[in-house]
Amino acid sequence: MSFFEEASETSRIDKSSLKNWVVNAFRERRALALTLNDTKTAVNKLHQMINVIVGIVIVVISLVILGIAKSKFFVLLGSQFLVVSFIFGNTAKTLFESIIFLFVIHPFDVGDRCEIDGVQLIVEEMNILTTFFLRADNQKVLYPNSVLATKSIGNYYRSPDMGDSVEFHIHISTPAEKVALIKQRITSYIEGKKEHWYSDPTIIFREVVDLNKLMVAVWMRHRMNHQDMAEKNKRRALLIEEMVKIFSEIDIQYRLFPININIRAMPPLDKKYCPP
Repeated sequence: MSFFEEASETSRIDKSSLKNWVVNAFRERRALALTLNDTKTAVNKLHQMINVIVGIVIVVISLVILGIAKSKFFVLLGSQFLVVSFIFGNTAKTLFESIIFLFVIHPFDVGDRCEIDGVQLIVEEMNILTTFFLRADNQKVLYPNSVLATKSIGNYYRSPDMGDSVEFHIHISTPAEKVALIKQRITSYIEGKKEHWYSDPTIIFREVVDLNKLMVAVWMRHRMNHQDMAEKNKRRALLIEEMVKIFSEIDIQYRLFPININIRAMPPLDKKYCPP
């Protein structure tokens, strides 16, 4: 590669990196603004609830100081609180768990891609009692925060650069020279895409399948986490396209396993229907 070609390639990578950085920065600022807005709304609602509780306490203390409240009053008030706690005790418990989940645990922010119960979801809106998510098909999913507090939540956005894998089969009789060439070509492609992948991918034989195929696994690491799933899938698709090209150039073919066919009986030959 000449000096000008190298300079052109470097410039292309720099422009691509700058574009990705600008897009990611915009997304992060937008997600941060939505998170702050939802957090502010939740804090305001919590503040209103605390104001009501403090107001009730102030009224009770004022009655005690003024001598208006007597022992019978407190007995009556205690009985009423007992009834209220019996009716709304579970609601208060749910509210407390939701507040702890939202403000203390806080496993995600608006815009984060998460995985819950094996389903990938994007956080859309956070409230005190509930959180709204968007599924891949844009279906809106609602989870109570008290339920989310009991689940294992994977957060792609807060994860470091993540790994990926591609698996394929080759015939068990494929020459060792071709296998070595496949590994070398795939490794060269991955290491040549430094803006997409870390160097030194792992290529291993996973297992023997049906006594006639070898399962080969390519383990590589993205220079990104899987928050932007569309970009992750594009990079993976480009790698698979290159692998298909490599297989075609090296003449890696699909061959069926030999099958023994035993014919025990045949119907009698009808001469009228014999071909000339």
